[in-house]
Amino acid sequence: MIALVPPGVYAPQEDTELLAGALSDEPLPPGAEVLDVGTGSGALALEAARRGSRVTAVDLSWSAVWAARLNARAAGLRVRILHGNLFEPVRDEMFDLILANPPYVPAPDGHRRPPRGAARAWDAGGDGRLVVDRICRQAPGLLRPGGVLLLVQSALSGPDLTVQQLRAAGLKAAVTRRRRIALGPVLRGREHWLRERGLLSAADDKEELVVVRAELPV
Repeated sequence: MIALVPPGVYAPQEDTELLAGALSDEPLPPGAEVLDVGTGSGALALEAARRGSRVTAVDLSWSAVWAARLNARAAGLRVRILHGNLFEPVRDEMFDLILANPPYVPAPDGHRRPPRGAARAWDAGGDGRLVVDRICRQAPGLLRPGGVLLLVQSALSGPDLTVQQLRAAGLKAAVTRRRRIALGPVLRGREHWLRERGLLSAADDKEELVVVRAELPV
């Protein structure tokens, strides 16, 4: 249970739950080094810490960093929580598992600049891949042999391309979980644009979330 989610910090939702389920399937030994990148309120970092892992969490938002620190303290769990842009604070470290619930929602303005305010937690450029592509490029270099990346995203932002990029980086990658959910307020607000682009069919009123699992061979 997350005690604190202040305004502007991404609250745990269906994508968090889907990724938490994938985390529960991973056979992590006690003391495994886990990175939760874009931790938000810290929900996934705390789940990993409950498994006995040594957890580092990173977020670009200072509000998220402080919320995650307070939530870890309230839960009595030890988590190292750092402020920074994706992997910058840990670029010289290696991990057994990387968790990522990045911004992945296509934005109608199509710009490639990171948004400001609360939208920074979900808007990710015209194709929804502004952050996902960076994770695909950078995460493989932080995995130990046998290490795993678990990334959740929308089917609207090209999970097949995610799998393709991770395989090109030498990882064994595949979509391992799927869930269809009702369109949330952000997608409902840009539903017409999504249909114009062909990302949603005329009859489709749901979004599919997926988890991509990628493992670096030993």
